Amino acid sequence: MRRGQHFRREHGKRAPDISDILPSVRARGVLVPLLVRPNGSPESFEIVAGRRRYFAAKSVADERAEGDPLPCAIMEGGDDADALEASLIENIARLDPDEVSQWETFSRLIGQGRTVADIAATFGITELMVKRILALGDLLPKIREAYRREEIDAETARYLTMASTAQQKDWLALFADPEQYAPLGFQLKQWLFGGQSISTKVALFAIEDYPGLIVSDLFGEDSYFADADLFWQKQNEAIAATRDAYLEAGWCEVVVLETGQHFHSWDHEKAPKKKGGKVFIAVTHRGEVECHEGWLSRKEARRAREKCDGGENPETPDKLSRPELSGPMQNYVDLHRHAAVRAAMLDHPAVALRLMVAHAITGSGLWQVRLEPQRAANETVAASLAGCRAEAAFAEKRREVLALLGSPDEEGAVAGGNGDAFAIARVFARLLALTDDDVMRVLTVVMAETLEAGSAVIEALGNHLNVDMGAYWQPDDAFFDLLRDKEIANSLLADVGGKHVADGNVAEKVKTQKKIIRDFLSGENGRRQVEAWLPRWMKFPAESYTDRGGFRAADQWARVQALFASE
Repeated sequence: MRRGQHFRREHGKRAPDISDILPSVRARGVLVPLLVRPNGSPESFEIVAGRRRYFAAKSVADERAEGDPLPCAIMEGGDDADALEASLIENIARLDPDEVSQWETFSRLIGQGRTVADIAATFGITELMVKRILALGDLLPKIREAYRREEIDAETARYLTMASTAQQKDWLALFADPEQYAPLGFQLKQWLFGGQSISTKVALFAIEDYPGLIVSDLFGEDSYFADADLFWQKQNEAIAATRDAYLEAGWCEVVVLETGQHFHSWDHEKAPKKKGGKVFIAVTHRGEVECHEGWLSRKEARRAREKCDGGENPETPDKLSRPELSGPMQNYVDLHRHAAVRAAMLDHPAVALRLMVAHAITGSGLWQVRLEPQRAANETVAASLAGCRAEAAFAEKRREVLALLGSPDEEGAVAGGNGDAFAIARVFARLLALTDDDVMRVLTVVMAETLEAGSAVIEALGNHLNVDMGAYWQPDDAFFDLLRDKEIANSLLADVGGKHVADGNVAEKVKTQKKIIRDFLSGENGRRQVEAWLPRWMKFPAESYTDRGGFRAADQWARVQALFASE
């Protein structure tokens, strides 16, 4: 604050209690700027936040008969979000407002574009605490007001934030009826999530299509499914049908949340279908299903706004989604496809010769000559590759070539020398003594060692040679460990078990769906055995399961195929 400017006097206001901060201000001065805004004239300001710091500094100045200018941040008029933040950060530690009041404040800040991290940093609390406060927005207004009036405790309120709207209404009816008992605390948790029969009211499917037993209470007013497993099979099929209907209606993506996972509106923003909005389907442990139409995560919504600000057409947004394959899974697929292609090429030396000539003419990422490093993303991928059939076949052929060249290292590489002229002469002399067939065997291994993994050449060569991945690869533990996408797991389950089985388990966890896939492949637990199964990623030509993008082999084959077709 410049000299000559002043604060508006606060007539009639009682000076605040500054005893707790006065020692700090005496020792170090005012470190956090006061937040002020103009009040009528350029030389007059009112304090929005920092009134206690101001009075503490004034007290110190009076003690010392002198004072230093105070640091101030001047806020623009109408900056309501900042004013609200500043006011609360000044008062929250002293006044300790109730959680519902904090929820009202945090919700307004979220509506004005602040993130959970922003709010946590502003008020000096953890992001988890902010999320717990925001979760109160999932309560019915009457329940929230009961919590504000301390008619229910915090534990009860927390459990109710995880309940569906229908569950909250049922509980509220019990709570409002003096003749009934509304469960609280741990009993409420049991009432919501454990030991409850599944009511026929929650079924998405037609009751007459349910083949199991349905039981009724003594008055015939309520009925329940006797077989919970059968109910969930039918309910999951109905959820899958609902998902498919949304997709057919033009929604870009429908996300089926895991059973019991709550949809938090405060962590999302409304977005219409034409602007990339998604549908989120939430399923409670009691079987209730809620469809939340037209939402994007805040991160996705911000990305969409940035694209619009950059001049892109907001009516045709790119699909905001994660790639189909994670990094380690992409690496796993690339290395196994590479191993299979180069092993298959060993039986086609003429092809290898022509490919080597092409390398020599045009150059490539490996032609210097360098070996393909076969870098694995982690130990799981490395172990899987080391034990695969293709690598074993290749290693045997390479040992034979090393023997032809008289190499003392039977397990080393053929290519990848350091460019020593005498070494080249030695190899050249050795090759002169070999038959044409043996030279071609050497050439084929060298070409295989310098074949780039994950490249378009793998797609061209693998499709030209009609490589049968089933002869070299079968699903192993590493493949299932890397499979963590629920939508993809459901698609793989449809491959081995059919759409009916996949739809019946659409809301199950990835772990459950992977177990069912393994059962089909092994023929265990009553599943019919599926033999020689290959995921679309492993086939030649490669195919994707979704239109999300992010699968390199399929994208490369689309371009390579066009090049082959033009020849």
